[in-house]
Amino acid sequence: MIETMQLLSISEASKWASGYIGKNVTTSNIAYLIQYGLIRKIGENGSTRVMQSELQDYYKKYLSSREKVNTDIYLGNCKEILKTIPDNSIDLIVTSPPYADQRKNTYGGIHPDKYVEWFLPISKELLRVLKPTGTFILNIKEKVIDGERSTYVMELILEMRKQGWFWTEEFIWHKKNCYPGKWSNRFRDAWERLLQFNKNKKFNMYQDAVKVPIGNWASGRLKNLSETDKIRDNAKNGSGFGKNISNWVGKETVYPTNVVHLSTECNNKNHSAAFPDSLPEWFIKLFTQENDKVLDPFAGSGTTLKVAQRMGRNSIGIEIVPEYVELIKSNIKEYESQLF
Repeated sequence: MIETMQLLSISEASKWASGYIGKNVTTSNIAYLIQYGLIRKIGENGSTRVMQSELQDYYKKYLSSREKVNTDIYLGNCKEILKTIPDNSIDLIVTSPPYADQRKNTYGGIHPDKYVEWFLPISKELLRVLKPTGTFILNIKEKVIDGERSTYVMELILEMRKQGWFWTEEFIWHKKNCYPGKWSNRFRDAWERLLQFNKNKKFNMYQDAVKVPIGNWASGRLKNLSETDKIRDNAKNGSGFGKNISNWVGKETVYPTNVVHLSTECNNKNHSAAFPDSLPEWFIKLFTQENDKVLDPFAGSGTTLKVAQRMGRNSIGIEIVPEYVELIKSNIKEYESQLF
């Protein structure tokens, strides 16, 4: 019998996992688990290996939770379908609605002057279905009209606050591989808004889940600390801010900023505006735990639903385009096939 802490090659891992769960697990399945960080890749003498204990933990966890995790997909207008969802039942909403005057071929397009009026009935329903401890992440960006940025996003924020939303934070999605371009009065777009709304000032947030490596700077900077580094050094400008460098000693990870650095590349090329898996994944880690419920009222190609399923969260997706609903079902089925 293989020892629990033994390192397995990819081939050995597929054979072991097949025997453990009683289904055929291919080397491609194991590679998929490594790719998405579900198990670690351990290099040994130039070869890729995995720990049997991590493989066992993953499949034990997946097998025990997969019957509990539901992915519900609805075809129709979210303004109407949202009315069927119970009050205070959603832990996290992550969505990217059609931007003003965009996706006309699929969603008809909404004029910037009508955008707030169009979205408010939807945000009213989202406010109703979100739990008091839940969070709403809205991915949106202003349109440029005749060389000037539209103000409909700012207007929407103000009107949502009147609805009862608490505008907690604005994350910036830095698109590391943004589209090239040149304009006479501006540079290419490399960021989008990720607006965070809540019902209350107190909500569920699991900050340790998104910690990042401290970085290489720490090894040199923290090696020889001065006396000033060991005390709170207040800013010379009298702002009241200060720092104690010695607090960083021994730390391998730190909390991130509100700028999320993600590429726009995604595995799905069959939707006009799909975002990468890593975007909903980051917020699902930050604001939910296993078996919580995630909602995407503009599901598109189903990225949020696929990621939620992979992370052991229940999810609801609403999509008005029939072709995209079929695409979502296909993507979910393909994901499941990657695991076995």
